[in-house]
Amino acid sequence: MGVKGLNQLIKEYSPQAYTEYQLKNLFGRKVAIDASMCLYQFLIAVRQSDGQQLTNEEGETTSHLSGIFYRTIRLVENNIKPVYVFDGKPPVLKGGELEKRLLRREEAQKSMDQIKDDGTVAEVMKFEKRLVRVSRDQNDEAKKLLSLMGIPYVEAPCEAEAQCAELARGGKVYAAASEDMDTLCYEPPQLLRHLTFSEARKMPIDEIKYKDAIAGLDMTKEEFIDLCILLGCDYCETIKGVGPVTAYKLMKEHGSLDNIVKYLQENPEKTKYKVPENWPYDEARQLFLNPEVTPAKAVELKWKEPDVDGLVEYMVKQKGFSEDRIRSGAEKLKKGLKAGVQGRLDGFFTVVSKPAKETTPVKKNDKKRKGSDKNTPETKKSKKK
Repeated sequence: MGVKGLNQLIKEYSPQAYTEYQLKNLFGRKVAIDASMCLYQFLIAVRQSDGQQLTNEEGETTSHLSGIFYRTIRLVENNIKPVYVFDGKPPVLKGGELEKRLLRREEAQKSMDQIKDDGTVAEVMKFEKRLVRVSRDQNDEAKKLLSLMGIPYVEAPCEAEAQCAELARGGKVYAAASEDMDTLCYEPPQLLRHLTFSEARKMPIDEIKYKDAIAGLDMTKEEFIDLCILLGCDYCETIKGVGPVTAYKLMKEHGSLDNIVKYLQENPEKTKYKVPENWPYDEARQLFLNPEVTPAKAVELKWKEPDVDGLVEYMVKQKGFSEDRIRSGAEKLKKGLKAGVQGRLDGFFTVVSKPAKETTPVKKNDKKRKGSDKNTPETKKSKKK
């Protein structure tokens, strides 16, 4: 779900935290990608001309495999080395959010059943997209494909966003890539959004620098996490009626969620906002402050040559893709990975201010000066004398 309204607040108070890139501007970077999020995107976006998901002759969905294969090749062609991070077990607190998502899918299924005979294609697609979820089998298929492509992946013990941020903080990669803004709660140096979007959408890649973001908001790490919980996260419900503007105002006035909760509970006559009963905001806070991750130093990332024969066996013979396209893609992948990541200039040089140039006073009759005084006006005058 992410954090509602956080993007809006950062753009307003920390515009310096944002940089827009095209894919080619990220050459030479290693990036940790939230796999479940991008698989979800591919299942929604990669469609046939009639709007239906890609399937093979057996009726198996293959949109996620197509998206992973071709988008990864595009990244490697641009001299970017991706590593995909898959979710582990969800925190207990996330159970409520997952239950809500299940109920929303059930409602969408009922609505689609009602209009499937006389509804428009657009109406059917709208509800169908709400039914999309990434299954365990689809995750396993994506992992198998990545292994054959020579692309590393990491299985997080818990939340993929937290593991992506850990890899970035530990220097294993340059940035975490996810559409979920709550990734910033895990303190990645840089967050990349829209990295796995189709280029046909012409959506620039947003880079958000964590330190600049909280500096513009004038908050500590702890205050920023409290703000995100107040805005709404996957771990607990929000205070009804509190939007981005009000949430930021309350944080600046009271400094912490503890103080906000105390104020609202002790002054019901002064405010219309009511704190939910048994609101587990502190438990949510601890999940952001102390996420369950594999330490970056314990993670080894290796990019290898693709297994071309294995790719043909899996993608062509088992999943029904075109052999010419798979072989062509594999060659692009092999060439890109073999070339290695080109070094970036900012990795070799540090920009420092140029010192002022020292000047030596010039003496009038200094014969040791570079060049001659023969043609100066003063010299000509002395010759005339």
